[in-house]
Amino acid sequence: MTSVSETQAILLVHGPDRKGIVAAFSQTLFGHGCGIVSSEQHTDVESSVFYQRIVFDAAELHTDRVSLERGIEEVASRLGMTCEVRWPKPKRVAIFVSKYAHCLWELLLRHDAGELPGVEIVQIVSNHEDLRHVAEHFSVPYAVFKVTKDTKRAVEDRELALLKDKQVDLVVLARYMQIITDEFCAAYPHRVINIHHSFLPAFIGSKPYHRAHERGVKLIGATAHYATANLDEGPIIEQGTERVSHRD
Repeated sequence: MTSVSETQAILLVHGPDRKGIVAAFSQTLFGHGCGIVSSEQHTDVESSVFYQRIVFDAAELHTDRVSLERGIEEVASRLGMTCEVRWPKPKRVAIFVSKYAHCLWELLLRHDAGELPGVEIVQIVSNHEDLRHVAEHFSVPYAVFKVTKDTKRAVEDRELALLKDKQVDLVVLARYMQIITDEFCAAYPHRVINIHHSFLPAFIGSKPYHRAHERGVKLIGATAHYATANLDEGPIIEQGTERVSHRD
């Protein structure tokens, strides 16, 4: 995925597939003095939904951001599309964890080494005290919210209030061993990333390692995907795989 510089922005588009979508948005950007740096698009054949991500350079913008966004929205409305323009700014990220530390360490170490540009980790949230020492090592605030079946929604409201107070843009579930509710997903649509320890769509849900071992698979993996109301079925962002055998 192409990185974004200070003069560049991202246009995200999705909606019913039809002819002329790419040309319409390209012409709108060109008309305002913007140049396209990269463009990725995909059509989901089953649902006939078109998705596009355009990175564009606004260094020679003829108008202003408001006028450009209005022009884009007019095109989107005419085509029945949903659109969003993301201007460059650091993403304020909250990491949700439980007791497993490896994902949290990986994210914090890479961030500390400068390998996650444009990211500011502003909060760690957990349902256990176990990993507070990790957060303190990196001087990141750590908040604990005990969760039970009966208190989940009330606790999530408190968590969401904290995220709002911290102006969090993105939530990362780094082995957070709780299933977030539909209401939480709705509060952060396409802004909750889950790290699931299987090669989705295989072994959705709990204990994927155990079920992969029982099934005798020869290819295992991990998946980063957006969390949605459907458990482990949100859009896939990235995946990694590893071959295994009966000797492993």
